[in-house]
Amino acid sequence: MSASGAVWRNWGRSEQVRPVRVERPATADAVQRAVQSAARAGLRVKPVGAGHSFTGIAVAPDVQLDLGALTGVVDDREAAEGRLTIGAGTRLHALPKLLEPYGLALANMGDIDRQTIAGATSTGTHGTGLGFGGLATQIVGARLVTGAGELIRVAPDERPELLPAVRLGLGALGVLVDVTLQLVPQYLLHAVERPEPLEDVLDAWADRVQGADHFEFYWHPHTDSALTKTNTRLPADAERRPLGRVSRWIDDELVANGVFRVACNLARPIPQVAPLIARQAERLSSNREFIDWSPAVFVTNRTVRFREMEYAIPLAEVPGALREVRQLIERRGWRISFPVEVRAAASDENWLSTAYARETGYIAVHRFFREDPAEYFAAVEQIMLARGGRPHWGKMHTRDAEYLRAAYPRFDDFLAVRDELDPTGVFENPYLERVLGPRVRVGTNGG
Repeated sequence: MSASGAVWRNWGRSEQVRPVRVERPATADAVQRAVQSAARAGLRVKPVGAGHSFTGIAVAPDVQLDLGALTGVVDDREAAEGRLTIGAGTRLHALPKLLEPYGLALANMGDIDRQTIAGATSTGTHGTGLGFGGLATQIVGARLVTGAGELIRVAPDERPELLPAVRLGLGALGVLVDVTLQLVPQYLLHAVERPEPLEDVLDAWADRVQGADHFEFYWHPHTDSALTKTNTRLPADAERRPLGRVSRWIDDELVANGVFRVACNLARPIPQVAPLIARQAERLSSNREFIDWSPAVFVTNRTVRFREMEYAIPLAEVPGALREVRQLIERRGWRISFPVEVRAAASDENWLSTAYARETGYIAVHRFFREDPAEYFAAVEQIMLARGGRPHWGKMHTRDAEYLRAAYPRFDDFLAVRDELDPTGVFENPYLERVLGPRVRVGTNGG
């Protein structure tokens, strides 16, 4: 099914485009036909998921592929080994119900579940925990349509050399049709969330991330405390002690979304109130403990729109980097209403993973979507670059191919795979041209 393109906007309202047309393929064959038709017409193709990237990675100037019909469990023949094949357009929030009949779960998750599985893995979405990589590390196989419209399979027994590129492919290698995930038995998480002095948390950073299954914290600028979140994995048959429905609604919806939205809208015309808002948020920070199924603990519902930049830096650099961010905000006199998020992840082998070949700490800064983030993000970016930072592919940054080639040892190996699977640049767009470098395309209109 195809239609003329209406204006598409991403969730953070940082990108928009009016594609020439929108295609909604419901099968792998339909994806092939869409790519072949676009290539013949000299048009470029970009699949779109939930639009939760803040960069232009999913912007489709020509043909936008909506993969919303490619969902659900596609193949469960290896379920006994913990492997299921999932349609590329499946939303992360739909996975718990899909996996429950098999007694399986994702090994780790981020704190947002609105994305599609293909979009999340292709941009390097991650959670926290030094024993766990990003979502893409859970992929053990995939099927994708190349720039020539060919459907190929990549798996341990079929072109395995491509897996480190295809798992986290930026949408540059082809259109993912489905992915095979290595899952784990369902598990509970014992969550402990409490405010602690920021300096104590930074001083103990190494011990905290090494001593917990999953550790992260949030720091509200203009305050002296951090909201820490420590999650410990428990077997599925452990006693479940979930939050009460009312208390969870008060903390996660009324305060974290409703009150916070009002506060952000107030701070935009009156920036001077941002420190007051931050101190109120500090006082209202949850101090709670509960045990629940992993998705109910990992995921936080976020309805206040924002824009985000996140950098991956060597794990040991996190305390110094955050202290420098704090000094920067104080020195510039900025009024920042959104918290800074700090996480960690294991080293992995995916060529364009922000955690490639090193244990990694993540520092993410945010601004309310109605505020201009440019000055704040640019200054924080310089702090991260001085520490060998790698930007999250789906979050705002200013880096180009020259910088990224130096940051990623296998950058040129990825480009070689890109040139093999998409030799004519069918899947390129302005963002990919910036981060992977421009090239002369053959057989496209270059528009």
